[in-house]
Amino acid sequence: MSKNNPDVLQGTLDLLILKTLARGPAHGYGIVVHIQQVSDEALRVEEGSLYPALHRIEQAGWISSEWGVSDNNRRAKYYRLTAAGRRQLEKEEQDWAKLTRAVAKVLRFA
Repeated sequence: MSKNNPDVLQGTLDLLILKTLARGPAHGYGIVVHIQQVSDEALRVEEGSLYPALHRIEQAGWISSEWGVSDNNRRAKYYRLTAAGRRQLEKEEQDWAKLTRAVAKVLRFA
């Protein structure tokens, strides 16, 4: 992680991808851009992390994919959240909330 533009923390990428796809189907570059824009450029997802994560969560059944044409008329793989992915997103959001509450407690009482 760099000080000015940190990489996404390990373990949060699946959550960020699932949350992004809850908005609707997107291709890999669209996912990256959304995460960067919503985080005010604070989070950066590298291709070397994104595509293995997309493959892994597709294998888990949380997303599906199909080929389509992007806005700039290029062939692109579009990813879509599945019903299992929606359930996993809910679980990941609950786990994230629990983790951030725990960290906040440590910071308050340390």
